[in-house]
Amino acid sequence: MPDELAAVAERYRRFAVVEAPGRSELYASWADRVASDPALQQLLARLPGIRRQPPLVFAVTRLLGSGDVPADAWAQWMRDNADAVVAECLARSVQTNEPLRCAALLPALSRIDGPIALLEIGASAGLCLYPDRYSYRYRSGQGDTRVDPDAGPSTVELVCDVRGERMPLVRSPEVVWRAGIDLNPLDVRNPRDVDWLAQLVWPGETGRAERIRAAAGIAAGDPPLMAAGDASALLPEIAAQAPADATLVVTTPGVLAHIPRAARADVIRAAQSAGRWITIDEPGLHDGWRGGQPTAWADGFAVALDGDILGAADPLGRWWEWRPGSGAIRS
Repeated sequence: MPDELAAVAERYRRFAVVEAPGRSELYASWADRVASDPALQQLLARLPGIRRQPPLVFAVTRLLGSGDVPADAWAQWMRDNADAVVAECLARSVQTNEPLRCAALLPALSRIDGPIALLEIGASAGLCLYPDRYSYRYRSGQGDTRVDPDAGPSTVELVCDVRGERMPLVRSPEVVWRAGIDLNPLDVRNPRDVDWLAQLVWPGETGRAERIRAAAGIAAGDPPLMAAGDASALLPEIAAQAPADATLVVTTPGVLAHIPRAARADVIRAAQSAGRWITIDEPGLHDGWRGGQPTAWADGFAVALDGDILGAADPLGRWWEWRPGSGAIRS
């Protein structure tokens, strides 16, 4: 047990010093309190390693009603609600579902003629399955570029900064079918699942929770087909349900990092065999790029269509940049 307590303390100390500053000062203070509080360390040691990660534990406490309170009050709340926290952490996982990622997907989707059948791996609640239902505003030095759904402006506007001089060609896609695969899919019609998505937003990240709730409202009016299970095993079965006259597009936006490396190649092969494939990944994550591993890569994740890298983007879609200098990029 002493080793377990030391592991908890070290994990939370690293989060307080390295991961949370600049993003959430409240979470930094909570993590610092865990790092110095043996009672909290003992509480969290009851959880397996994958269930005691700070973003999961902190989101669970907020879901259960701790509030965004100072560290001392939060620590007391944790002690008073220890059993409930442990039970909920065992039942939950971090399932970030940021609709803003659609702004990073749109330049790739715009290269595919419709109608499109969209299938996302690691879909969570499926909020990234509605790129045709959101409005977009791409901000660049040459001015703003706006894209609206065919039906008119959406209640959800996704704002993305464009770096560099080249603005991607973007248009609203024609999506006629949408489905998702996830180990534990969430239901946009279930208020508690939507609350969970909102609580996964770190305190201090303004606008994200509101955007998620608004996107969930759009999805709830036309829920996607959702399947629970292993992506590489389920993908052929779900893909077979797509309309035959639509182009099937499989997306893996930011999910491959959460799949064991040995299984990533299987998922990529299944996606490529099913149809077109769009991904947003850290360049060194896998070998699925055409033309070889990207070279001299700067910041951001690579955005690729069928393995051809089109550009780079913030992992959550806050900015986009063409990357003509990468060895894997083709015009």
